[in-house]
Amino acid sequence: MEWTVFLSVFGLIFVAELGDKTQLAAMALATRYPWRPVLLGIAAAFVALNLAAVVVGKVLFLVLPLSWIQLASAGLFLFFGVATLRAANSDTEETAGERSRNPLLGSFLLILLAELGDKTQLATASLAAQYDAPVAVFAGSTLALWSVSLLAVLVGARLTRYVPMAVVHRVAGVLFLGFAGLALYQAMT
Repeated sequence: MEWTVFLSVFGLIFVAELGDKTQLAAMALATRYPWRPVLLGIAAAFVALNLAAVVVGKVLFLVLPLSWIQLASAGLFLFFGVATLRAANSDTEETAGERSRNPLLGSFLLILLAELGDKTQLATASLAAQYDAPVAVFAGSTLALWSVSLLAVLVGARLTRYVPMAVVHRVAGVLFLGFAGLALYQAMT
């Protein structure tokens, strides 16, 4: 496994997912149901989502020139940076999945639908397209999402007592903008 790619992907996805609607949904689910089935449902959803993202990204890596992929990645990161900074002012999310009678299935479906096409799934596909290291991208992204979900389920509710979600969103947005600049620089060299 390429450890540099793994650590880069882990760091980016971990920070990007902090304070996201998925983390808020995980917190809400954990207040209503036992944490183990909630966490298992979330973990299974992220495995399915990241497998799909890495496969799509890997196909793009084989078909398109690397500079095009880097330009597209820069565009995506720029978009997500701006969108995340805008989201810093709207931090309330409804979680319809809370009403499920089966916490594992409810958690799985809620996260699967909430994250399908979300910024971290698209970022994972973009990273898989950029790097010829699908296992490292999958492992880094999946472990980052699992880690953030574990934080949300176990101690996430306390985070907002000390750090406002708007601050978390701002940090993630600035990081996305930084990665947009880096991807653009790589595409131009």
